[in-house]
Amino acid sequence: MNNKIKKILVNSGYAIFSNLLSMLVSTLVILVLPKLIGVESYGYWQLYLFYVSYVGFFHLGWIDGIYLKYGGSHFEELDKKKFYSQFVMYVLFQSTIAILIFIYGFIVTNNEKKFIFGQLGITLLLTNLRFFIIYILQTTNRIKESSAIIILDRVLYAILLISIILVDIKDYRVMIYVDVSARFISLLYGLYLCRSILLKKLSYFKLDCVEIFDNIRVGSNLMLSNVASLLIIGTVRLGIERQWDIATFGKVSLTLSISNLMMIFINAVGIVIFPMLKRLDRRKLPLLYESLRNILMPIILGILILYYPLRLVLGYWIPQYIDSVKYMVLIFPMAIYESKMSLLINTYLKALRMERYILKINVQTVILSLCLTLFTAFVLKNLDLAIVSIVILLAFRCVLAEGAVARELEIDVKKDMYFEVILTMIFILSGWFLSPMMAIMSYIVFYGVYLLIKRDAFYNTIKNFKQILS
Repeated sequence: MNNKIKKILVNSGYAIFSNLLSMLVSTLVILVLPKLIGVESYGYWQLYLFYVSYVGFFHLGWIDGIYLKYGGSHFEELDKKKFYSQFVMYVLFQSTIAILIFIYGFIVTNNEKKFIFGQLGITLLLTNLRFFIIYILQTTNRIKESSAIIILDRVLYAILLISIILVDIKDYRVMIYVDVSARFISLLYGLYLCRSILLKKLSYFKLDCVEIFDNIRVGSNLMLSNVASLLIIGTVRLGIERQWDIATFGKVSLTLSISNLMMIFINAVGIVIFPMLKRLDRRKLPLLYESLRNILMPIILGILILYYPLRLVLGYWIPQYIDSVKYMVLIFPMAIYESKMSLLINTYLKALRMERYILKINVQTVILSLCLTLFTAFVLKNLDLAIVSIVILLAFRCVLAEGAVARELEIDVKKDMYFEVILTMIFILSGWFLSPMMAIMSYIVFYGVYLLIKRDAFYNTIKNFKQILS
């Protein structure tokens, strides 16, 4: 048991550190750049990041299939010839897509977007090749090495970004070059880590179309569900970008970025949990789910209180984004549902091989997102309702998905789900309609009641972990 605990803690430590570093760098970018560059330039920077968030899906589920098929395997057991051959074909495939995007950049009439699409082609190639390496390492539970790639990327990015800030360069184009450079160097390091598999002579290559199509077949549901997942918020953001100006898009994107900061930390734990679940006795999965839930949710619900001091600091730091601070109260609770989806629900659905159900729920939510965006942004033309619809959509998806997990594991979490929805509504309504002091006091009171109701569950969680790891 001690070895298991030690391994989990060590892997979690590396993953959490790398993602904590990512969070710190993201905080630098989110809080410093808006102060240094103009609102319009920041809008184009956010547009680049918006497009970049979708490049990972141009592998068509190829690496998702590898992740699901070989999850829990040991690195030394992997078929080197098979994986090297897959990587060669994958490089050719991603290069073709990158060239097409690069060509599209010359067709776009807007010069700013022309530049963004040109860089996007390069970013796609670098990012997706790096994904291939990171997925191999995470699949085989080599969290230390996969974390090292992320750490290198973020450290280089931060050093280069701080350097251009110190020499008073405020052009968002240079910031994009910095991002691309950091991705390239971290990719080279990843290739070095996996050199025993990925750096071979071409004579080692063997075309295996059956393996390629099988990986895409297995991973396509997960890939499509991830695309749909991004489109849930992406549809609303695109609606805002089309209906309002680039400055408004930048302000809303800033709010989303701040609200997503804690997700970087949460994702780290999910990376560690997936290989562990694949190796764990299925009979222990329900107990682990309830235990993780009892730890995660009180923490996330408590973190919402940080909105109020954060609101005060941001108001002084970037007064030109005061609208973003105001709208943050509507978006901040998205962390509740995104954290639970990322760490618990999606991780369990993948471990239980329920990728089709993930896709089904995400597609349903995207359809609802499209309807709400058309209604709030184009019919009512109401920015407030368009923004608050983001939390509604994420809550809707989370409730459906957790219901599926609960049925599969034969556990009852309905009462907890009700509490979380009620606390979310209290946070939003009090933050929007009451003074900051009254709002924070109201939420703290209801949060305290929630903790009292859950106190027995907290005590039982400690005993549950001992039972799981025994």
